[in-house]
Amino acid sequence: MTAPADPDLPDSPSPAFQPTGRARVLKQWLPFLNWPRPTRGLLVSEALAGITVALMVIPQGVAYAALAGMPLVTGIYAALLPALIAVLFSSSARLSVGPTALTSLLVGATLAPMAVPGSAEWVSLAVWLTLLSGAMQILLGAARFGWLLRLVNSPVLMGFTQGAAVLITLSQLPALLGYTGRTPLQVMQGPPPDFIAIGFGLGSMALLFFGKRLSPRMPTTMLLVAGTALISALLGYALGGGAVVGQLPGGLPGFYLPQAPGWHELGTLLLPAFLITLVSFLETASSAKVDNARAGKLWNENQDLIGQGLAKVASGLTGSFPTSSSFSRSAITLYAGAQTQWATLFNVAVVAVALLWAMPLLYHVPQAVLAAIVATATIGLLKPRSFVQLWRISRIEAGIAFGTFVLTIATAPSIYWGVLGGLLAALSHYMYRHLHPRIIEVGLHADGSLRDRHLWHLPPLAPDLYALRMDAELDFASASTLERHITEALARHPALRHVCLFAQPINRVDLTGAEVFGSIRRLLESRGVMLHLSGLKLPAQQVLERAGLLAPGPLFAQYRTDAEALSTLGRVPPS
Repeated sequence: MTAPADPDLPDSPSPAFQPTGRARVLKQWLPFLNWPRPTRGLLVSEALAGITVALMVIPQGVAYAALAGMPLVTGIYAALLPALIAVLFSSSARLSVGPTALTSLLVGATLAPMAVPGSAEWVSLAVWLTLLSGAMQILLGAARFGWLLRLVNSPVLMGFTQGAAVLITLSQLPALLGYTGRTPLQVMQGPPPDFIAIGFGLGSMALLFFGKRLSPRMPTTMLLVAGTALISALLGYALGGGAVVGQLPGGLPGFYLPQAPGWHELGTLLLPAFLITLVSFLETASSAKVDNARAGKLWNENQDLIGQGLAKVASGLTGSFPTSSSFSRSAITLYAGAQTQWATLFNVAVVAVALLWAMPLLYHVPQAVLAAIVATATIGLLKPRSFVQLWRISRIEAGIAFGTFVLTIATAPSIYWGVLGGLLAALSHYMYRHLHPRIIEVGLHADGSLRDRHLWHLPPLAPDLYALRMDAELDFASASTLERHITEALARHPALRHVCLFAQPINRVDLTGAEVFGSIRRLLESRGVMLHLSGLKLPAQQVLERAGLLAPGPLFAQYRTDAEALSTLGRVPPS
């Protein structure tokens, strides 16, 4: 007997009605066609989740706009249309797209030498930065080049994130300590700090810290903003000269067309735009992998690149700054019970209502509270224990992470050099390992496996035999090292009559590798030494066969398995 359908669960397509090939392609490029049909029960849970996230993203958007040097209302713009476009065209269902701390910091750091924060020129350059980054993501996703952005490994990302978190936190200290808008010299010579601002800032950080731990689902951020705005109004804080958010324009964002930049300015923005693309992709990956794993499906990174790129373009055309997927807000989305993309639609609706009618309510919010929101979010990124844990696993990678961390801080405000320096160090380490592959002389262990003969103090497999294994591809990076090992073995043991290469770990051979293999075979034949080749995989074998290097000969033998080679080599007579 078939169980009745649950009316609160989204409908799934019947196996009898599978989409055609054209429909599958259309749904692949337009993911919103795959959305489940909502039910009343589903809409209720999705509404609660969407409202929860909206009450968090509105004050965060204002705070992150200040970090990016943009007009404060643009932070809310960044949570409206970009979030809608992202959910329509991304494959991940429950990502919260909008302003984030890292992308906001990158905008502020990039434009600091080029314009005055908040000016029309600054906004125009920020929009170009947003459009360039969005276009890069769309092109990478459409060309299925999502794998390219995986060149940044975890140590580099960790070092950059930690360094950026330190810089963001430090940038909020003036507002938190009552010195909003003052230079260090003015702090030393000017009047005492604003103690009310200190109370607002540090008190807000404490409330956010404990509120997140005591009740993660509660919209602590919005409640804090509302409460501090009320207290500020009752105290007449703004009338007394206190730093507050002030008047924000109401209404939905309009179309924004940036001023055409010069070629020099455009060239200056290209590298930071690529870095924003990179950081945004990695932020998205951290959330999307969790979301898709919980949904039991594979992550379509290229479609998410397209969706996130279109969201950035939408953000730029509404006069805002680059958006990304927020790990913290996405986690809240999941925790709040969101099941589908419909939660984001409710989120967007609440943001739109706030833009239409709630902007005057933010007038009295102290800027120290915005600084507390940013600082609390970035302090959560600070994890010094990560360096210690990485040191225990790999000291080289720990050095790369720490170097990226130091370089990010040292090159501020041009912090993208931190990622580029870390990326260069990581790629150099990668190339070094490939240029120095692990090549060992093997012996037969008591358990029947082939292991490092010198490490385990094993006897040779047979008299006058040099048996070796290379744990790497036979390509331009490793081939010369293999040739050198065999040449040195011949020099150390002139009486050698057999060389056996256990080639099972070799899964690829390129042109240089084939040429070197041919050179090794000719060298051994010229000295009357027989070459034994064991366990070569089919892709590598086909390359060597096409090069004519596996032709039978009196001084060449090939074995399908290591067991066959060991059986034969055990009968090799001494010379």
